[in-house]
Parts: sequence; structure tokens; C-alpha cells
Amino acid sequence: MDSRPSRTQFVFAVLTATATLGLICMGGLVTSKGVGMAVPDWPTSFGYNMFALPVQQWFHGGVFDEHTHRLWASSVGVLVVFLTRWLGGGRSRKQFAAIGMTEIIGGLVLLSLGPDWRGAGHFLAGIGGVVLLAALVWAGNPPAPGMLPRLGWIAFWLVQVQGLLGGLRVVLDKVMVGHLTLGTLLGLAHGCLGQAFFVVLAVIALLLSPWWGNLKGTLANRVTSRLQTWIWVGTALIVVQLLLGATMRHQHAGLAISDFPKAYGQWWPDTDLDSVARYNRLRTHDSTVTQAQIQLQMLHRLGAVAAAATILGTWFLAWRTAGNASPLTLLAMLWGCLVIGQFTLGMWTIWSNKAADIATAHVAGGAMLLGVGTWLILVSGKLSLPASATPRAVPLA
Repeated sequence: MDSRPSRTQFVFAVLTATATLGLICMGGLVTSKGVGMAVPDWPTSFGYNMFALPVQQWFHGGVFDEHTHRLWASSVGVLVVFLTRWLGGGRSRKQFAAIGMTEIIGGLVLLSLGPDWRGAGHFLAGIGGVVLLAALVWAGNPPAPGMLPRLGWIAFWLVQVQGLLGGLRVVLDKVMVGHLTLGTLLGLAHGCLGQAFFVVLAVIALLLSPWWGNLKGTLANRVTSRLQTWIWVGTALIVVQLLLGATMRHQHAGLAISDFPKAYGQWWPDTDLDSVARYNRLRTHDSTVTQAQIQLQMLHRLGAVAAAATILGTWFLAWRTAGNASPLTLLAMLWGCLVIGQFTLGMWTIWSNKAADIATAHVAGGAMLLGVGTWLILVSGKLSLPASATPRAVPLA
């Protein structure tokens, strides 16, 4: 049977990745507005089934943002389950049936343990139902080629862990771990894992695309080891930036320093106890800042400069070595344009007093930068192969 990826699979993968980027934006709005606990229970919403919450309860106290985030997340979960089933082909049917039944039984067991386990039980049984439905849907296609089925399974498990983290972030919000709530720590993990989840889906979409299938290593697409090193370093810096940014956001410390390009009127602010106390007296915000939060934001600023310089340098190096027409150069140009926009959004976030829409666009920009960086790693690896070793282009059915 023909195992070539189909155009429909590609379109469905793009839809799923785009929906996930939208979900990251929704989550960013929830965090920016500080309404993660607007709906204080999970997986129910004010005691109602999540999908049956009366509309009149949606429009007060941030409920709309948090509740639509949950509903959209559920939709993304369904898309990922069926994408994984499709990539796995007909032979994945038994695996889905076994996983679905196991999750349903596990959910029922948790429900029997008492009210403390009710949320996790409903969540697990609900996911199991969707997985079992995917097993029952007839899809006799052969598995997708290469590593695509494995990537599908990675996305499948990531979306379940991501959903559980999002729910536990609500349920365990009042549990203290040191000076932070467990909800804050779980929210941080939830935000970071969401970026990784998006990258996996972006890679699936790339590998299913006609563009990827037609890439060939030729003299016109020269890729040096130096260029590949720059790509790897740029992507690693983005990962560090995302971790630093997520830590600031989930501590609501994005305005630990409220001026830019200087910081409290200095290029590097003093962070001794007397200086921090003086900063807090001058602040117009309700919250106070700590020495660690100020240093964290300064590291984020330095990281932004390093990442921008590396990515723009990668663009220049790709242009010098591969030429204007190379697919690698075009992708590096996209990366460069994104980092310019991202740097601008970072400045604007501070100047706008961390306006929710600007801060959320900054989060989405980080996800896209990481996705394009990962694409560049894969594309540069494929183009670095000699033409004779490059896999033959796979036409889409």
C-alpha cells in the first residue's frame, strides 16, 4: 500500500498546529490578565460540566478568558488524538483501543476513591472516551513514512500531560512550596510544555509538507558546519529566553523593571537591599519586587540581545554561503524578521505597562521563533547531505 503522506494529512497537521498556537495565545491572555483562577474548579466549571456552563456565567471576573481557554484546549486535544491515529495508520487501531479502555477504567477507579480524586477521574475517563472513539473510526491507511508516527505519539502523550498540568494548576493552587504556590510552579511547567508541544506539531506539519519533500542537497544550497552551529546556538538561546520569560510571567514579575532601555535609570541597576527598598518605594504598582526578580529580568534582556544578534547573524551567514534563492536563506530571513518583531514586542510590553495583548503577542512570537529555529535545524541537516544521499522527494498523494 502507498505510504506517501497525503495533502489532507498536511492540511490537518497545519490546522492542528495553528489551533495550538491560538491556544498558546489564549493561555497567554489568561496569565497576562491574572485570571487563571477565575474558574476555581476542574474539570468542572462552577460545578457544571465544562461544556454545559450557562452562558450568563461566562461574562464576569475573567471567566470568559479562562473558560474559552479550557474549551479550546479540549478541541486541540481531540485534533491531536485523531492526527496521531491518522499518522499511525490502520495498525494503530489496536493501540488506541487498548489505551482508551485503560484510561476509562483508570478514570473509573479514581472516581471510586472519593471526592479528592474526582477531577482526575473525570479527566482520565473523558480522554479515554475520545481515544476509544478514535480507535473505532475506520482508518485503513498505511502509516505515514519515517518518524511521523513516532512524532504523532509524542504529541498524543504531551497533550494529555499538558491538560493534566493545566487542571492541577487550578486544583492545587493554594498548596505552598516555599514562598510560591504549587499552582504557580505547575503553571510555569504548563507554559513551557505548551511551547514544546507546539514545536512537535510544527515539525509534523513540516515533514508532511510538499516543500520538505522537494528539498534536496545541492551546491546551490551549501550548508556549512559553521552555519549549522549558529542555528543550534540561536535555537538554544530561544529556549533559555522562553524559560526566563515564563518564570517572570508566572511570578507576575514582568514589570520588575518598568523602564527601558535603562533599568531604574541605570544600564545595570544596583540590587543591594537598600536599592531594592528604594525601588519599591518609587513603584506605582501594588506589588513589590525582589532582588532576584530584578536580576531575572536583566538576564532576560541580555538574552534577548544575544538571541537577536545570533539569529540576525545566522540570516547574514546563510545569505553569504547559500545565496538569496536558497530555501535555507528564506527560512533564516523569516527567523530574522520574527526576532526583530519579538524584540520590538518585548520593549513595547514594558512601555505599555505590560498590556495583556502586547504581552500575549510576545509569548506567541517566542513560540514561532522556537518553531522556525527547529525547522532550520531540520532543513539545514537535510540540505547538508550530498545530492546523492538526499532522500528522493516524496510527492503528495
